[in-house]
Amino acid sequence: MDFTLTDEQRNFREYAREFLDREVVAHRAAWDRAEAVDTAVVPKLGEMGFFGLTIPEEYGGLGGDYRTYCIGMEELGRADSAVRGIVSVSMGLVGKVILSHGTEEQKRHWLPGIATGEVLACFGLTEPDTGSDAGNLRTKARRDGDEYVLNGQKMFITNATLAGLCLVFARTGGPGPKGVSAFLVPTGTPGFHTREVKGKLGLRGQATGEIFLTDVRVPASALLGAEGEGFTIAMHSLDKGRVSVGAGCVGIIEGCLEAVVGYAGQRHQFGRPLASFQLIQDMIADISVERDAARLLVWRAAELIERGLPFGVAASKAKYFASEAAVRAANSAIQIFGGYGYLDEYPVQKYLRDARVMTLYEGTSQIQKLLIGRAETGVSAFL
Repeated sequence: MDFTLTDEQRNFREYAREFLDREVVAHRAAWDRAEAVDTAVVPKLGEMGFFGLTIPEEYGGLGGDYRTYCIGMEELGRADSAVRGIVSVSMGLVGKVILSHGTEEQKRHWLPGIATGEVLACFGLTEPDTGSDAGNLRTKARRDGDEYVLNGQKMFITNATLAGLCLVFARTGGPGPKGVSAFLVPTGTPGFHTREVKGKLGLRGQATGEIFLTDVRVPASALLGAEGEGFTIAMHSLDKGRVSVGAGCVGIIEGCLEAVVGYAGQRHQFGRPLASFQLIQDMIADISVERDAARLLVWRAAELIERGLPFGVAASKAKYFASEAAVRAANSAIQIFGGYGYLDEYPVQKYLRDARVMTLYEGTSQIQKLLIGRAETGVSAFL
């Protein structure tokens, strides 16, 4: 595999970084304190093309390859993971699954708005009692003539209070994964209500919420795929989403490295810069090596997606390693900053808080290890 960036990819990274430094990095501390990203940044992200990466031009996107998408997610992760989540969930989890599983009518109806950021989407899978155990979700969808009636509750849903579209997973059949179906539900539908979750450790600026579905009626044409295919659709979407999370974690590690190199070169102790101490260099070296290793794992998974080859295990490896490495990098960065690392005047404490949830969502580190272990041994633990 050739990991050399094309001129177009290098240019995109440069323009993306300049834009994000100006429009996001300059405001991320304020947004974190306020627990709310200024949504005025969303149309600007749309104009830059972040929401249209890998969505074909015929549906209003920019097209482009999957590595360019990962570069975009990396730069968003470096700038502010709360903003990355807005983009990656709307376009990555929902937009791409419509592209891969939707009817032509569904694609033409929803993708142009998602590709420009005019329509934000959310991924309604997790419930109060079912996180990793998504195959046993409780939300129900009952067929009633030419409509489905949805009832249930979702939890920890990114973009819940901002979205115009929710991809809702609900039970249409018997118990287990084979009874789950997927529905494209406009959030303005009567009976669809949300409540924002506040007080999060990290991703504080990201709109995370609960969703309440009370006799929500949607036409049969809202069904994505066939009845009983919802769990398969969700897992396919999450496989790709794990590559996005991994790329965002590479961005967190990159941000930590930039911060500590700058700080250690300027800060003096015992009459010389921190960067001259061997133990400081030891920690910086670990961050640098893990940044490169995580990036290569992410890019390998992206290359497999681009070639149309099986990528699920590679995505699990990328997500598992990158998320855990991001926590280690941020923790070391705070150690290098010392007491100043505990202040939100500096970004490293935010990187640690944001990195910690990356080991949880879109499949915990433990779930990734089960998937990797099953692939290596051919023996299933319980999945």
